[in-house]
Amino acid sequence: MKLKQIVKVLNAEMISSNAGDLDLKMACGSDLMSDVLTDVKPDSLLLTGLTTIQVIYTASTAGIKAICFVRGKKPPEETIELAKKKNIALLKTNLFMFESCGRLYGEGLSGCSEVEEY
Repeated sequence: MKLKQIVKVLNAEMISSNAGDLDLKMACGSDLMSDVLTDVKPDSLLLTGLTTIQVIYTASTAGIKAICFVRGKKPPEETIELAKKKNIALLKTNLFMFESCGRLYGEGLSGCSEVEEY
């Protein structure tokens, strides 16, 4: 699913990146970065309520291409700047994580557990 379509589905706002053509294969929602490192596959969208720079380091290590902050959370400037350096797109939505994941799944975006090999 293209990032610009995700923005539409979640009624989200782009925080950084002009990569509307970025194609994401799957999504995962988590606030536990240890779970992200073990369960999320590369080229995914991460939905989270955490806004610290650790989220960017974790996403970079896991090969995540985009992060959507849920519940209207906006990351601090240091998080945004690090995401720019790591080439990770950031967006935010006022929706809760459960509804965000449900909307994306309903539009056909797979969850990370559904994809055997990537």
